[in-house]
Amino acid sequence: MYIKRIVLGIVLIGLVVGGFFAYTIYNAIFSPNTNFDTAEEYVFIPSEANFDVVKQLVAPLLKDTRSFEILAKRKGYTANIKGGRYRITQGMNTNEIIGTLRSNNIPVKVSFNNQETLADLAGRIATQLEADSLGLLQAFLSEDFLKKNKFTKASALSMYIPNSYEFFWNTSATQFRDRMLKEYNVFWNAERLEKAKKQHLTPLEVSSLAAIVHKESAKIDERPKVAGLYLNRLRKKMRLQADPTVIYALKLNDGDFTKVYKRVLYKDLEINSPYNTYKYGGLPPGPIAMPDISAIEAVLNPEKHDYLYFVANVENFGYHMFAKSLTQHNRNKVQYIRWINKKKINR
Repeated sequence: MYIKRIVLGIVLIGLVVGGFFAYTIYNAIFSPNTNFDTAEEYVFIPSEANFDVVKQLVAPLLKDTRSFEILAKRKGYTANIKGGRYRITQGMNTNEIIGTLRSNNIPVKVSFNNQETLADLAGRIATQLEADSLGLLQAFLSEDFLKKNKFTKASALSMYIPNSYEFFWNTSATQFRDRMLKEYNVFWNAERLEKAKKQHLTPLEVSSLAAIVHKESAKIDERPKVAGLYLNRLRKKMRLQADPTVIYALKLNDGDFTKVYKRVLYKDLEINSPYNTYKYGGLPPGPIAMPDISAIEAVLNPEKHDYLYFVANVENFGYHMFAKSLTQHNRNKVQYIRWINKKKINR
């Protein structure tokens, strides 16, 4: 009888200890294990991260890092880490957190526009994805890639259609570039290709002209008129004489695209550059900036008119005065010259 009591006592103690242990394990796995006040937080795990890096990134968000480490090892996560962007919501337990880090890589919205060079674009993308700007620029300028897809270093910026796109944060530089090529081919559908053909332009030429239109007018509603004017000049074999191309040539010559030019001087028109449309006929060898979609559409759907000249309208800033003859243009130009001299804009 005494032995039975001892055995029963041992069993009861075992049950209590086992129950406590089971409760502790259950609590560690399934109780909330977040330590932040916001509704959600994001963890960005680098592609080459090991578990020590993950622990360092996740620790500020957890109440109990020890249970996280133990369960991660038991579930094999420590040997199967994947880079990406992961959302941790308030109240998640350790099991849910590890499950999220294993399989719920969330895309990010990547947007870009108005970049003047591929280097600018690389810098912009590097702020939104894991890939660094140098790696991106190298991917953009890959000679094999450009040759295979019929781009040049001068025309390559045309391939990047400004918009917002979804990417995984850990997208590599070449993956980003290749996706942009697919988006470019989708953008240039049969309808747009036909419209470009009607203007006697290739898609690359459309982008080059659209970049000029984009720089000449910030007013979207005016861009079809500006596009129509330049198309008129091209048809008549006139030089485009676009000030933004001269500014680009100056920046390219100086190697400084941060410099701001508020006025183009007569001496600037002599710069010997294929981008100087005062000196050379036709379109420049590539876009002088990244044209937005409204500028591209303006070239594809230009306003029909007989204008050949235009100058900034100082009475309606942002817009321009258009002229069909040089005589009328010179009269319009007097007003503009008087205004910039009054403002003492010398450069």
